[in-house]
Amino acid sequence: MSGFPQNFLWGGATAANQFEGAFLEDGKGWSTADTARYVKENGISMSELLKPTTKADVEFAMNDKDGIYPKRHGIDFYHKYKEDIALFAEMGFKTFRLSISWPRIFPNGDEAEPNEAGLVFYDAVFDECLRYGIEPLVTISHYEFPLGLAFKQNGWESRETIADFERYARVLFNRYKDKVKYWLTFNEINIIGMTGYLSGGILADGHENLLQAQYQAAHHQFIASALAVKACHELIPDAKIGCMLARMEAYPETCNPLDVMESIDSDHNNLFYSDVQIRGYYPSYMNKFFRDHNITIEKEAKDDDILREGTVDFMSFSYYMSSIASHEKNGDTTGGNLLGSKKNPYLKASDWGWQIDPVGLRVTLHKLYDRYQVPLFIVENGLGAKDVVEADGSIHDSYRIDYLRSHIEQMEQAIDEGVDLMGYTPWGCIDLVSASTSEMSKRYGFIYVDLDDEGKGSLARSRKDSFYWYKKVIETNGADLA
Repeated sequence: MSGFPQNFLWGGATAANQFEGAFLEDGKGWSTADTARYVKENGISMSELLKPTTKADVEFAMNDKDGIYPKRHGIDFYHKYKEDIALFAEMGFKTFRLSISWPRIFPNGDEAEPNEAGLVFYDAVFDECLRYGIEPLVTISHYEFPLGLAFKQNGWESRETIADFERYARVLFNRYKDKVKYWLTFNEINIIGMTGYLSGGILADGHENLLQAQYQAAHHQFIASALAVKACHELIPDAKIGCMLARMEAYPETCNPLDVMESIDSDHNNLFYSDVQIRGYYPSYMNKFFRDHNITIEKEAKDDDILREGTVDFMSFSYYMSSIASHEKNGDTTGGNLLGSKKNPYLKASDWGWQIDPVGLRVTLHKLYDRYQVPLFIVENGLGAKDVVEADGSIHDSYRIDYLRSHIEQMEQAIDEGVDLMGYTPWGCIDLVSASTSEMSKRYGFIYVDLDDEGKGSLARSRKDSFYWYKKVIETNGADLA
């Protein structure tokens, strides 16, 4: 095999709401993530996570003195960013994916002027990255939304939010145009249909039809993304800006044509979002879905032109596991990244029931590159597991190394087979709070953080075995995976 290109972007990925902390500090406003509660014993169930959130639910969380809200403190990157970036540099990171907290820049989401203290913080973070030669890869909106806009206009269901987002994006581009050359608009944009409140500020009592509201919100995000792409190209001509999708690879359970059609339908549901952002128009296959579910997307006359003129430069995506598509809905199911699936008898599973499928990553790389013919970027991939700290402080996470190695091997094969892959940023390169269950015990990082599910611990950082392994991988540009 020819190996990885010399300019391949090795790094790691995080999100502000899961590791930054500094809740309401230096002028930051409330975000939807700040109301995510950890429930003792078994965390938050998926059914609780995905249930519609009402204004009363949010107000309860804002006034709750007894609950545990881990995303408010994260792992305190806000005060420890120099220490953490130094560790990333020690591993040899070429890039570091992080997100900017919208309410840290605009506390309510729609102020006329940004919060300077928030802008100064990210200036310092980017300067620290660049001091080590690490390129920031910045997500503009990642699973948090200003509560002010949720209360005022039900978040992304309102068209007014487009202008609020464009103003926010333009502030970022103007401020950091000399520091950030890689941007993403919305993290896992397709998850708006599952976490309308978390990523979109949609309150259950703010609309009459949840499905209609979610797809209308997605349309507004498409327009906002296209306008942000146009602004980025205008303000930072040498920058690249991409979309980001939660990739859900679904194999037909059998060669039964009905199972194959289920797999095609799964791709349609998943790739609708990237189709719009990369191709610049709504795919015809969605017409039947909208018709069958009585959904009418309200557009303005200029919207189609905006989508066509605001297509992204590259496609980024998350990949953790594959699933099974079957026209028969009975059978054993497994856990997953928000959605479960029938169990695949050919695959092993993680501690959380996620089925481990490195070849599935190669399948996805080929499918996406064949479909879009734009550069691809794997910006999330990794193994959530329960790490054990030995008496001497060491952490032997061979299971994580095995997972990452097997996926990197498949990436290399895909590149050799013609796929244009820009880079790889494994998720949670430093332990952080889980997006779904708000727990710390599901750890992904190369760097261990001494913090438990209830927020207790010294916050001390320590290197796992995988830290030294990944350092070697980057040093050899993927040649040494042993």
